[in-house]
Amino acid sequence: MDFQDDSAEFSVENVQMIVKNTIVQTIADHIYNAKQVDGWVNVIVETCLKHLQNLNRPFKYLITCVITQMNGAGMNTATAQYWDQSKDGVASIAYNNGNMHCVVTVFGLCVHIDDPQEEI
Repeated sequence: MDFQDDSAEFSVENVQMIVKNTIVQTIADHIYNAKQVDGWVNVIVETCLKHLQNLNRPFKYLITCVITQMNGAGMNTATAQYWDQSKDGVASIAYNNGNMHCVVTVFGLCVHIDDPQEEI
């Protein structure tokens, strides 16, 4: 296992690209259907997590996904974090296809892996 590089940073750009592509592939051509929302949410979260893990970055990821029908009602989201701002990060991606809103938030929490050779 490679030990953590001190330059490890959460790449908002990479996360946004992964999430946006996943959302588009999952719901772009669909009309809102309450019976399908659970499945879409699961596909989006699981696919994003798989792609993020494939980046082989020293992060634990937490992903939330909300899909709502566009019916004129407002939707607000907020997050608050207490973490290492130099390593950890968050990316929130909003998407709509004309009949539904999708908001995905990805939190990346850096995992520090110490090099056992340094302890000797």
